[in-house]
Amino acid sequence: MISATLVGLQSVPGLVILYGSIVKKKWAVNSAFMALYAFAAVVLCWVAWAYKMSFGDKLLPFWGKAGPALGQKFLIKQAALPETTQFYDNGEVETAMATPFYPMASMVWFQCVFAAITLILLAGSVLGRMNIKAWMAFVPLWLTFSYTVGAFSLWGGGFLFHWGVMDYSGGYVIHLSSGIAGLTAAFWVGPRSTEDRERFPPNNILLMIAGAGLLWMGWAGFNGGDPYSANIDSSIAVLNTNICAATSLLVWTWLDVIFFKKPSVIGAVQGMITGLVCITPGAGLVQGWAAIIMGILSGSVPWFTMMIVHKRWTLIQKIDDTLGVFHTHAVAGLLGGVLTGVFAEPELCALFLPVTNSRGGVYGGSGGIQILKQLVGGGFIIGWNLVVTSIICVVINLVIPLRMSDEHLLIGDDAVHGEEAYALWGDGEKYDSTKHRDTTEEGSVQTRRSTGATQVV
Repeated sequence: MISATLVGLQSVPGLVILYGSIVKKKWAVNSAFMALYAFAAVVLCWVAWAYKMSFGDKLLPFWGKAGPALGQKFLIKQAALPETTQFYDNGEVETAMATPFYPMASMVWFQCVFAAITLILLAGSVLGRMNIKAWMAFVPLWLTFSYTVGAFSLWGGGFLFHWGVMDYSGGYVIHLSSGIAGLTAAFWVGPRSTEDRERFPPNNILLMIAGAGLLWMGWAGFNGGDPYSANIDSSIAVLNTNICAATSLLVWTWLDVIFFKKPSVIGAVQGMITGLVCITPGAGLVQGWAAIIMGILSGSVPWFTMMIVHKRWTLIQKIDDTLGVFHTHAVAGLLGGVLTGVFAEPELCALFLPVTNSRGGVYGGSGGIQILKQLVGGGFIIGWNLVVTSIICVVINLVIPLRMSDEHLLIGDDAVHGEEAYALWGDGEKYDSTKHRDTTEEGSVQTRRSTGATQVV
């Protein structure tokens, strides 16, 4: 319950604060509310049908049977994940189902906050232009047809779980899926207004750091709670999480200083996030030295894809991923999943995984095959999210426009919600080049172009 609360705090208020602060002032209320709405909507859908689709009895190799998790008899009995019993080829039990010593109610709530943060992370790709009514429809649909598939396949006893794909705490289920789905949704929704894409400064960097801090500290529940008990593996996971995040933050900052001559605070937050994401699939499975290596790579590979590849790849530039969720979550999540396949330590694997004798590539034996399994698992999550997210967006757009009207895009929060974040200046804050752009000594206007708030370095 404590771990669940920590993960919940990552979203509310963590990402609510971060999103409301990292965007342009005129989108502060809308961005924060998208996160707040998603959290509330997921909670209700989760207990009504989605929990059992993710962790209930098997319907298909990648999906559980839908059903409510609301009845007293179900919620007060001992927690059990029914489809996680692992069998040898001869039919004997290899690893029994997970039956932690607390009620189903605890398990339902713990898994609920993971589902909620996935939708909120996805929202980061479409901030500043997605129609709020379309978002309200998108959340339950994506939870039902995308998240539950990844969760059952990798955690709830689906085919990837029993095959031995490693995803300790959501590098694939949460981060890779939200990053790919976010990019896909951003494609279908369309870009922000030209003015917002050209200049999109954070409205409050100090509050952004506060939100990021809640995200970092809350990750103790994120990775520390996944062994389903306070045990050796839980402690290793929390320590590795902080080692990797700290390393990644420092590497990203050093790269900013080396190439851009200044340490970017936004960049440091991105480096922190990529480190947290990268260690997640292997938090309780790798040794401390491996966590440092993963931190070095998570601070440099997503930095390279965001700062170098993105600016040279015409196709991806056409997709307006507001907060660069593709780089910070999809790239970092897939990187972490593959590195888990490389560095997973056999003794630690035995503490957590259902498949006996699991190990990473550096430990020989079946380790080489493990890397292949990680790539296949990531490929399944990528493919499913590309297709299903596209279908959901197309269907919603038949009923509700995915993108706000041009008038609303010009005005922002005041037009969408009738509320503004700060009573500082401007009525509705229509774009004004004399206030919002840098001017030279001669008075000529200079525009600093960027494809998202995360790339203002």
